[in-house]
Amino acid sequence: MASLFNFAKKGGTMRSVKHVPVGAKGLTLKQHIEHTLGTGAVEDAVRLPPGEELNEWLAVNTVVFYNAINVLYQVLDETLCTSQRCPVMSAGPQYEYLWADGIKVKTPLKLSSPDYINCLFDWVEDQLDNPAIFPQRYGGSFPPNFTATVRNILKRLFRVYGHIYHSHFRQIEKLELEPHLNTCFRHFMLFTLEFGLIEERELAPLKELIDRMVRR
Repeated sequence: MASLFNFAKKGGTMRSVKHVPVGAKGLTLKQHIEHTLGTGAVEDAVRLPPGEELNEWLAVNTVVFYNAINVLYQVLDETLCTSQRCPVMSAGPQYEYLWADGIKVKTPLKLSSPDYINCLFDWVEDQLDNPAIFPQRYGGSFPPNFTATVRNILKRLFRVYGHIYHSHFRQIEKLELEPHLNTCFRHFMLFTLEFGLIEERELAPLKELIDRMVRR
């Protein structure tokens, strides 16, 4: 199989992956995820480990999911997913997304897919790097709206999967990265369904795939 990281570096400057946000304990939880995934038991990898705090689990997994889609998208960025090829951020012909973050951009904007996704990744990184939202040490206080923040991040990361599957799946196949894409997406979906983090209507662009891959 082709190397994901080799392809990712060809398009230009690659975004760095984010570190888990909760110190040594966060690293332990991340290692738990990786070990469980390594056994092939993806369903077990998404469940809250006994004795662990839910917000810590949500925080570590949010970083893991961001890193996964960040690296995967670099395969397409600048060479395959361009403003000319993808002038609108969409997930199939029926679903189009406008960009607004409520802070820098309050009026929704129609952007090309690469511009939308780059704005999205910048927005996610700003939150992951903010210790008032994602504590950098184990035992730090999470804000009262932390679950809502995670929901919003994951909802928007889902849109990137939707765009890749609808607009770039053939390119992913040619790069021999379909198994990696499917593994990342299945892990992502099992987690979001386990904790009810994305509303059903938001999943509509990939409903058939989700039903076949996750809900069979």
